[in-house]
Amino acid sequence: MATSGTLRAFRLPPLPTVREIIKLFKLQAVKQLSQNFLLDLRLTDKIVRKAGNLTNAYVYEVGPGPGGITRSVLNAGVAELLVVEKDSRFIPGLQMLSDAAPGKLRIVHGDVLTFKIEKAFPESLKRQWEDDPPNVHIIGNLPFSVSTPLIIKWLENVSQRDGPFAYGRTQMTLTFQKEVAEVDVGVVRFTPLTQPRIQQPFKLVEKVVQYVFQFRRKHCHRGLGMLFPEAQRLECTGKLLQWADVDPTLRPRQLSVSHFKSLCDVYRQMCNEDPNLFAYNFREEAKKNKSKKQETEDDRESYRL
Repeated sequence: MATSGTLRAFRLPPLPTVREIIKLFKLQAVKQLSQNFLLDLRLTDKIVRKAGNLTNAYVYEVGPGPGGITRSVLNAGVAELLVVEKDSRFIPGLQMLSDAAPGKLRIVHGDVLTFKIEKAFPESLKRQWEDDPPNVHIIGNLPFSVSTPLIIKWLENVSQRDGPFAYGRTQMTLTFQKEVAEVDVGVVRFTPLTQPRIQQPFKLVEKVVQYVFQFRRKHCHRGLGMLFPEAQRLECTGKLLQWADVDPTLRPRQLSVSHFKSLCDVYRQMCNEDPNLFAYNFREEAKKNKSKKQETEDDRESYRL
């Protein structure tokens, strides 16, 4: 086992730059996957510093690509870096980094949405939820195409305390990309709370938030109305907003966490009163209505004939 002093002093040996790796393996960013390569080591070092002190830490990097952030993480003195990459084009370049850092970099060719991270690191790293975060970090440069489903998956993991959060309140440092050619990148650091601000099941909270934002430029009552069957929509939406004390003319981005808490609490109460309400899906109702309308029109056409 290497000493902490050795880990702290570790630096990667001279290697081809990320730009040279891209040329060597003829790599190109795929627009359909919203990929973007971070080529400047000063930028990736800055991103990794946002994660805090990574000395002796166990790091899980998602979507390493050609390895820009990977290099900066390795140079931060981590105990182990696990990378999960779905695109096989990047594996040879990552293998070069693994060869240059024996015992430090573990490569998994797989999908972050299905990879079982909860068994990847030593059990000894696990902490109680109420304790300080474990010495486990998630770092990733997330393409737009995968960021939403992955964040939703992780939020559900947080609520169930499984996946990456089986170790405790695992911290995440993530960059979010906007475009391929002209990139706007933001860095966000997440640390799960010891207690959620909305004490409701994840699926219920997800449904309320999702329905509100499906009409993000409309008043919030527009999306909330879709939670209810058409016959009761107007009445039930009014009750929901009144009981939650939410102004129906607010737009989704104007709603605070407190607003969503009230909406979720009231919606849960309404679901308890009507056991079939939570399973309601307005798209299915619209599809059935469309099918009935088509059948009626077909019947009329047959009658004319």
